[in-house]
Amino acid sequence: MKNVRVGVLMGGWSAEREISLRTGDGVATALESRGHDVARLVWDRGGPALHDLLRASAVEVVFLALHGRGGEDGCVQGMLELLGVPYTGSGVLASALAMDKLKAKELFRLHNVPTPPYYVATRADLEELEDVHGSFGFPAIVKPRREGSSVGLAKVTSLAELSGAIDSALAFDEHVLVERFVRATEVHVGLLDGRVLGAIEVVPRSGLYDYQAKYTAGATEYIAPPRLPSTRLRGVMNLAERAARALGCTGACRVDLLVTEGENEYVLEVNTLPGMTPTSLLPKIASAAGLDYPALCEAILEGARLHAGLPAAPERASTSRRAPQRSHATCEVEDGSIALARRAAG
Repeated sequence: MKNVRVGVLMGGWSAEREISLRTGDGVATALESRGHDVARLVWDRGGPALHDLLRASAVEVVFLALHGRGGEDGCVQGMLELLGVPYTGSGVLASALAMDKLKAKELFRLHNVPTPPYYVATRADLEELEDVHGSFGFPAIVKPRREGSSVGLAKVTSLAELSGAIDSALAFDEHVLVERFVRATEVHVGLLDGRVLGAIEVVPRSGLYDYQAKYTAGATEYIAPPRLPSTRLRGVMNLAERAARALGCTGACRVDLLVTEGENEYVLEVNTLPGMTPTSLLPKIASAAGLDYPALCEAILEGARLHAGLPAAPERASTSRRAPQRSHATCEVEDGSIALARRAAG
């Protein structure tokens, strides 16, 4: 894809915006180092509309470096399908399912993919929380239904802590997932185009792999490959493949699992646009497998495509026929502002 203009789309306005900006900058720099024509597209709430940002940049393919709601949940993917612009990662449906922890768990159960027991709580449930929680027990994990990067995640050991954690998580979503705490080793498996790249064990010093553990230097130890017998590791990787397949995920994704001493494995979630800063988990997994960061970014880009099978929009088809004229437009995108200069074709 070195003869096409690549737009690295980053920013957005989810709780993961800052991580997205770091991902986008890393990816753009890596692709430029491999000889690609790259436009850094910073999407801001107060900036140009997304479709205007894309059109002004004259990009022919989009590398999605967005995280969280509005970017990882199928919304942007749907717009790109309508605009006829190929993009990296999973399609609309798989993105939406993976982002929605409740729907993902329902699909896991349907496909016999083990996942920790859970229930859903709303603000109305806070008034009758003792009855709602019942015999579910403690410890428990509380997390918003549709957020990433462990935003709003908490471990609770009492009804009072549960009430406070649910109330805090409701700031991010109107539905909250309460999940059984499983004492286990946390293992993350990276996949690319349906093929397992490898796995990594994460050991947070606090005992909980929350937002602080993920993004604070020295807060977590990473071990690749995980400290598991080879046969057990193969089983974990196979389960990760099944989980991604159950949701219909494509491109690069990361599956987060729990591996217990009692020979049980549970899938927590699938990330369809995993963090891609140079120190994120997927690059660490790829590096352990012999694939460096720029090569990983390029491999993800090579898998960019459209998923919906829609007919090409007239404007897009007309633009593609005039491809040589794209060199007469330049677009500078910085802090959400666009400076577009055109000169007449010779």
